[in-house]
Amino acid sequence: MAIKMEQITEIGKVKLDYKHYPGQELYSDGDIEEQLLEIVKNHSRVEFPRIIEESGSWPILYHLSALRSNIIEWLPITREHKVLEIGAGCGAITDMLARKAGQVVSVDLSSIRSRINAYRNQDRDNVYIHVGNFKDIEPELPTDFDFILLIGVFEYSCLYMGTDTPYEDMLRIMQKHLKKDGRLVIAIENKFGLKYWAGCTEDHLGTYFSGIEGYPEGGSARTFTRKGLEKIMNACDISEYTFYYPYPDYKFMTTLYSDKRLPVKGELTDNIRNFDRNRMVLFHEKYAYDGIIDDGLFPDFSNSYVVVIGKEPETVYVKYSNDRAAEYVVRTEIKERDGLAVYKTALSEEARAHVKKMEATYHTLSEKYEGSGLAVNRCQNGEDGESAVFEYIEGTTLEELMDRCLEKGDMEGFQKLFDRFLKYVYYGQENALTNYDFIFSNILVSGVEQEQWTLIDYEWVEVGEVSPAEIAFRAVYCYILAEEKRNKLNLELIMEKIGISPEDAEEYRDNEKKFQKLVTGKRKSLGDIRATCGTQVLDPQKLVQQYMDGVLERRVQIYFDRGQGFNEEESCFIPDVYHSDKDVRFELSVDGNVQTLRLDPANEACVVQIKQLLWNGEVILPVKKNISTNGKQLKEGCYVFATEDPNIYLPVNLLERKAENLLEAELEIIKMPVELADSIAASIKKLF
Repeated sequence: MAIKMEQITEIGKVKLDYKHYPGQELYSDGDIEEQLLEIVKNHSRVEFPRIIEESGSWPILYHLSALRSNIIEWLPITREHKVLEIGAGCGAITDMLARKAGQVVSVDLSSIRSRINAYRNQDRDNVYIHVGNFKDIEPELPTDFDFILLIGVFEYSCLYMGTDTPYEDMLRIMQKHLKKDGRLVIAIENKFGLKYWAGCTEDHLGTYFSGIEGYPEGGSARTFTRKGLEKIMNACDISEYTFYYPYPDYKFMTTLYSDKRLPVKGELTDNIRNFDRNRMVLFHEKYAYDGIIDDGLFPDFSNSYVVVIGKEPETVYVKYSNDRAAEYVVRTEIKERDGLAVYKTALSEEARAHVKKMEATYHTLSEKYEGSGLAVNRCQNGEDGESAVFEYIEGTTLEELMDRCLEKGDMEGFQKLFDRFLKYVYYGQENALTNYDFIFSNILVSGVEQEQWTLIDYEWVEVGEVSPAEIAFRAVYCYILAEEKRNKLNLELIMEKIGISPEDAEEYRDNEKKFQKLVTGKRKSLGDIRATCGTQVLDPQKLVQQYMDGVLERRVQIYFDRGQGFNEEESCFIPDVYHSDKDVRFELSVDGNVQTLRLDPANEACVVQIKQLLWNGEVILPVKKNISTNGKQLKEGCYVFATEDPNIYLPVNLLERKAENLLEAELEIIKMPVELADSIAASIKKLF
């Protein structure tokens, strides 16, 4: 039933425009949307993390998590900009846009989702939400937007447009609403993303390999490869665009790569991210990524894309550390401004102090390591008061060099690198400054002879007494923990070299847990939240084995004695003989040369009731002259087998035989532990 709405309503400071609302919800996720509406009505943003953690619900995580907005937080949107957001949904992206932009215009078909959006942003006076079909609303939209965002929307263009070329038509229409120097931003899955090959279901259909196979079963969404997206843009005469690669994907992005800064081997380790559905793991994605990166194919297998149409942004790389306590949430970004530079930016008011102290830390570390041969990456505070700016340095991380040594079995080379690392760990012990995060990945090595070592990240430096042995142990501990292949290292020998006991190591592990708790505060990691969502990671090899075990359990084996005795070569399996949990029926063709049949009803202890045996249509009575077994008879035709190899023998040479004969069998088989079967057999023996 259509509902008449006022054309313009307000929730807090947010305006909702219902002029083109059709009067009824044309799509809905059901009761969860009512639940979300109650949450945003009655709770503030600061309560959302607790609600997410307590709910164990994927929809609540997806719609309310602030981490969703990582996908657009890095964009150079300022208070001078006007932004259009298509498909705003429950406002996960709108929330961030309202903080960054001067004016935000959102469009969504759903009334309840638009109200959720409005309630969560009701304190913002720069949000205007159009509720209704995009095609009806679009003619009235202004043509002066600085940014237009299609985040998880472009794949639904066929629903928005209803034309023969919906994706091209969507881009053409969007371009009409951009300023001359405006930017259009698309975030979308790559249908050939590695996670789909590795066993994740397609995001929109929830079925395996749908995108890879070209959506043979249809559906309302279509995703594309990079070349597929480029083909669409070329058809629209769009030549100025930049591709970015959000990792693990665009929904909960932690890192953003570009063609100017692609991932390196060993970097892509966070691949188990199935919050909403079960997934298989057909292969180890990290190792597959390493090979893909080696061969320069990462852009083809990135799980998602962000395409910026228009002027290329300064940003070439972003890493978010915003699943931490508020005092430590930062964005690490590489920008191209008269050359490359690295920016660490506070993402909260509380984190400003954490970032601001990095320049002072640079000077104190430089003093500590002066004359050691270890350089410290230069840092100065940014003019905005929220950033620390570091020199961009080319090189290879010590972690990657160590991995190369392990891959080649070059333990001498590994030891040489480790010895030099230890030299720096112990250098300047009289200085009370502790760099707790002095790990292999934070040291960059360059030069022809790998002579230049530079400390590039020193976020966790404090004045305090932490022993060099603990710092060294932590570096090795973090190194081994991050990668299974590193387990070949002999940790005991390394501990002996560092000079620590097993008791020391246990204490240092406890200290590491305390440090991680300090960084994350009271918040759960996304990995912990994923576990509460109840989704499973399925091992296909185990599933196949379980299936095969089931097949083996639900078949019988027949041996044929043609005068040479019984052997495996003269046997066959009859599958699919179970017509219920215990009722077995089958037919078997037997040639006239067979002297005796041996029927193995199971591969475990059981009780077998012979309900009927027919030989060429004639009944075989279950009496001793016709049947013998290696079990105990409970009554006529019923036997208990206290063995994992039960046998029933049919001397068919005593029956009238033809050249080809038909055996028809109907049995009842009840499987049980061998101990129980043995007790039953013993009771029968005592009774008789």
